[in-house]
Amino acid sequence: MEIMIKSIHFDTTEKLEAFINKKVEKLEKSYEDIQKVEVQLKVEKPATAMNKTTSISISAPGHSFFVEKTCDTFEEGVDMCVDAMKVQLTKAKEKQRK
Repeated sequence: MEIMIKSIHFDTTEKLEAFINKKVEKLEKSYEDIQKVEVQLKVEKPATAMNKTTSISISAPGHSFFVEKTCDTFEEGVDMCVDAMKVQLTKAKEKQRK
């Protein structure tokens, strides 16, 4: 599984990248066929609350998944995106079994 982290209008810290990698790697437990994960971090209108947008897009054979959340911190956004993505991946996996 390849993980790409893109930050728009700012530079990510190593701590944030490590956090993202740790969280995103857990998605493989929900769906084994993940090939590529793209995490995009963007600061909307700096100096306002709820200005950090996190999106995760996943490529798997025959499927693509996308989630986007806007929060106060990127960590919170990543957590929410990963949780929402787990739901999508689990549903897709259940459909495949039928």
